[in-house]
Amino acid sequence: MSLFHSAVAGALALTSAAADKQTVAPPPPPYAGVYQPQGVDEIGMWREDDESERKLAASALVIRDEKLNAYVRNVLCETVGADRCRSVRIYIMREPTINASMSPNGTLRIFSGFLLRLRNEAELGAILGHEFGHYEKRHTLNRFKAARSGTDLLAWTALLASMAPSYDARRSYNDLELSVYGSLYRFSRDNEREADFLGISYLNRSLLRPQAAASVFQGLMGEFEASARAKGLKKPNFSKIAFAASHPPDAERAAYLTLLAAPAGASRDNGADRYRGALAPWLPAFLSDQIKLNDFGASEYIINSLAASGWTPTLWMARGDLYRLRGNPRDLVNAAEFYEAAVQLDPTLADAYRGLGLSLIKTGRPSDGQAALRKYLELKPDAADRAFIQMMLPVQGVGQ
Repeated sequence: MSLFHSAVAGALALTSAAADKQTVAPPPPPYAGVYQPQGVDEIGMWREDDESERKLAASALVIRDEKLNAYVRNVLCETVGADRCRSVRIYIMREPTINASMSPNGTLRIFSGFLLRLRNEAELGAILGHEFGHYEKRHTLNRFKAARSGTDLLAWTALLASMAPSYDARRSYNDLELSVYGSLYRFSRDNEREADFLGISYLNRSLLRPQAAASVFQGLMGEFEASARAKGLKKPNFSKIAFAASHPPDAERAAYLTLLAAPAGASRDNGADRYRGALAPWLPAFLSDQIKLNDFGASEYIINSLAASGWTPTLWMARGDLYRLRGNPRDLVNAAEFYEAAVQLDPTLADAYRGLGLSLIKTGRPSDGQAALRKYLELKPDAADRAFIQMMLPVQGVGQ
């Protein structure tokens, strides 16, 4: 049993026993360098990844902000070490979902939806370290080989069963099929756990706060619960393992990452100010993308979480957009208040005047709403929707 598997066994045992002892993750193994594909299958997989990366590099979804890309790369290097991060190519995708992945050829993708949900540099390091753990342990390649072996077994078994058709043969095949697919899902969950352990070991060794790794999953559970509550659904069970689950339950991950984090690291900097500064130019766009997903509970949870360090004009405006787009009469009244809070903090925030004007008009205050829309056009004379907004404004001197 490897050191990492020993660590997880100990951590899970402590978790199940509700113990308060600490089982710190072992340090990462010495870096063996970039793996080179061996054999026809591996070379073919690498070529497919290379072709996929060529298409990815030309995608309109890729965020090409040089400063943001340099910042994310720097966090990766600080987390896993300069020797490990050297061969990685990072692509930040403008996609408002919670996802990150790393291909065997060294391509790392992280979606803007994940960046929006993270609160500090240490949490970003936890995600990047986790993905690099997959890369270092060649999990994608191992899953491919496991899946091929499993499906080959099923194909041969199906052929043999067809030669002796009977109820017992069919039942045996169905049992085997469940066993094979169950093993593949379990294999995937074990890969995720191993990547978690490598990720926390990188953080333990870095200058960042390793306790942030557990905070990521605690935040996600809070968001999922808020989303379910807003939809009138029951609270999710964060400890349940579904048969087809490819990842361990969030509660399990938060628990063992808490236990595996080095206690001495709790006093380290988490880089929250640096993270907010790096994300600030993109925050309005990322919030707008999230709000358009029409998940009120999740969006409100994200906005309130971001506001824990203080309400800003951007956050007040995003909250106004969220309530205005839901569109209930009481929501429009609240939206107007949120937009007013935004322009009080930043009187030059043009889009907040737009939202304020639309909200006031819909709540029976057309004169105030039109005044806000005029202010919007004054601050943003080249607005793409200028013609539309002008249709809601009476011509000066006519009918007055």
